Amino acid sequence: MSAFDAVRVFRKLAYNNALANIRLHRACAALQPGEFEAKRTSFFPSIKSTLNHILTVDWFYVDALEGGTLGLGAFDIEEPFDKLEDLSRQQTDVDRRLVVLCEGLTPETATRTVAIQRSDRIQRERADDVLSHLLQHQTHHRGQVHAMLAGTSVAPPQLDEFIVADDARFRGAELAVLSWDETKLMR
Repeated sequence: MSAFDAVRVFRKLAYNNALANIRLHRACAALQPGEFEAKRTSFFPSIKSTLNHILTVDWFYVDALEGGTLGLGAFDIEEPFDKLEDLSRQQTDVDRRLVVLCEGLTPETATRTVAIQRSDRIQRERADDVLSHLLQHQTHHRGQVHAMLAGTSVAPPQLDEFIVADDARFRGAELAVLSWDETKLMR
C-alpha cells in the first residue's frame, strides 16, 4: 500500500467514525427514560458510561494528535455528561476535529511523532499508530453500546454502512447531520 493510500484509509475511517457515532447516538436518543443510565453487563456499567468513555478518550487522543496540552485533563470528570443531548453534541465536535486532522494528513505528518501525556511519563508514538489505536478504540466501545442496546426498547442500528459506495442509499440521514455529500466519502 502506498503512503497516499494509507492516508486515504485514515480519512475514510474518520468519516466512518463520525457517521457511525451519529447513528448510534440517534438510536440512543430513542431510549425510554432510565434506559440510558441503567446498569448493564459490559466493560462499562451503562450505555451512558460507555459513551462518556468514548468521548473522553477521543478528547485525550485527538488533542495529542493536534499537538495540544489537554493531556490527562481529558479525564478530570469520569462521566462529564449526564444528558445524551450534550454528550452527542460534544462527540460530534470531536469527531469533526478528527476528520479535519485526517483530511490534512500527508505521508510525512502520518509518521510524525506524537507526545502523549501519561501520569508518570511522556509516551511518544507515530501519529498513524495513535490514529489506528483511537479508531479501533471507538469501534470496540461502539460495539459494546450496540450490544447493550439489544437489552433495551431500541433495536441496535446498523453501524457498517459508511465506507463502500454501494451503501450510499443507507447513510443519507447521517450525511445530512454533518452537511456532507457522497463526493466527500468517495474521494
